[in-house]
Amino acid sequence: MLRLGGGLDNGERIRRDSKTTDWRYIYVEDNTTSPAVEEPSQQEQAPLYRKPVPGRKAEDPNDGLVKKKGAEWEPHLNLPAPLVHRPAHSIPTACDPENPRVYHMFWTGPFTDKPYLAMMSFLFTQNTGLHLKEWPTDSHVCRPQFWLWINPGPAAAVPNPSAVHDMFEQLKLSPWASPFLHPRFKNVIHFKLWNTTEQLDGIPEIKDEWRELRESLFNSGGHIISVKKPVTSAAASTSENGTATATEKADEDDMLNRTGSKSSSSYDRLSVILSDMARFVLCHRFGGIYLDADTILLRDWEELWGWKGAFAYRWSRLENYNTAVLRMNKGSALGTFLFRTALKNGLDFHPMTVSRYTADSHLEGLLLRLPDALFDAAWLNTENYQRDRPPQPYFTEFGDFFDTPAQNSAAPHALGFHGFFRGSYSYHFHNFWWKPFDPARNFPDLGPRFKAGEDIARAALRKEKMQALAAQRRSSTGPALPIPSALDDEDEDEHDKTDLDWSAVIKRTFEAYIRGERPNMYGEWIEW
Repeated sequence: MLRLGGGLDNGERIRRDSKTTDWRYIYVEDNTTSPAVEEPSQQEQAPLYRKPVPGRKAEDPNDGLVKKKGAEWEPHLNLPAPLVHRPAHSIPTACDPENPRVYHMFWTGPFTDKPYLAMMSFLFTQNTGLHLKEWPTDSHVCRPQFWLWINPGPAAAVPNPSAVHDMFEQLKLSPWASPFLHPRFKNVIHFKLWNTTEQLDGIPEIKDEWRELRESLFNSGGHIISVKKPVTSAAASTSENGTATATEKADEDDMLNRTGSKSSSSYDRLSVILSDMARFVLCHRFGGIYLDADTILLRDWEELWGWKGAFAYRWSRLENYNTAVLRMNKGSALGTFLFRTALKNGLDFHPMTVSRYTADSHLEGLLLRLPDALFDAAWLNTENYQRDRPPQPYFTEFGDFFDTPAQNSAAPHALGFHGFFRGSYSYHFHNFWWKPFDPARNFPDLGPRFKAGEDIARAALRKEKMQALAAQRRSSTGPALPIPSALDDEDEDEHDKTDLDWSAVIKRTFEAYIRGERPNMYGEWIEW
């Protein structure tokens, strides 16, 4: 599938046989003509209940249902009317208010190169209109938006009253975040504050009951991390690289106080569990598509937006969901079912548990499970599957994205962005939060327009190198060496590897677009 780019136009047009045709790359909904109407299926749904006992006079709406021993009946739910498909030509505006074209992403802790690259991929691949001075008011295409939801402290913390103001002050000082506050991006990128209490109170299906689970709110596949009482966020100050740090020293090894995953041994498990729930909250409240922060967009999602149903994708070879990509309609009956069911299961939204919810209730048809090749093409390879004809590049483990094996190391620089899982909508690199994309240039390299942020990031890197060098010399067993007060030019800048890794090539490609040195993937040059 990926060798053919999902059946799309990704070749050099050298085919000669008449049976194989080149296909258009992007299909847009036709908003000028009436669509063809499909005949409804004649196949009836098999009954999901036991037939009532014959001869009963009184009609009971629950008659025939099998009641679990000791369980209480669910109260009556007022579900919205089933969605009626509205073809594009019948909607007065390009954007359908019932299907907002919004990408959601959730982030906790210091703003790093991970959300930075995700947002850069959005600007490089989606139809944001940055090649135009102004987005046309009569456009027939809906302009997408990217909403980054920021949890300002540890996952179990309570935001302070000035959290929104503090969030934007920290974003301004962060070299990785501040470029996206530029007025050029104001209509397509939005930073939003995540408040767990406010968000859960915004879900009508659980707002009156979720507090009973406050101490066991962090539930992942039945594994519960107990939070006995809310952790109060400490006052925040700003470090050299523009990220928030607590003035009251907290034990960073304590799982409740972690803000982001700094290494494989200090994994911020609490924030990961919170994000499992956040994706369903955001899609149910606002509609749109949720993306995990370790996701890079690889092409325009026009066709996916054109389909109005809910979807996630397949968990590798297993017939389960992975919700690293999740699309749900705002206020849908599917969302109501999932939240009521999760409430009875300790608000467990782990993908495997959600798979069980839909399978047990015979509702898998409401949440389409797309092939993982569309969003996670390397997954089967990393588990020793699909190796007879693998997608390209050929990764045998997810770390190959950051450290390309020597036998394939010439490929990234030679093939570039267009040779990276071409045909996939996105790539999921599965964590590695602590691994820099571009070790030699571990800063936002966006040119003179954003030089202030680059200088801050470079200063932070110099300080880290000075500290590492000083620690190395103090621990040396030989003659005492003087601790340098500044770095030589030779020490300050790292040299490129002979062969650049895929992660570095992808980052530098996106940055070259923002610097105005190359067009985006569709040949459009950014207009400042």
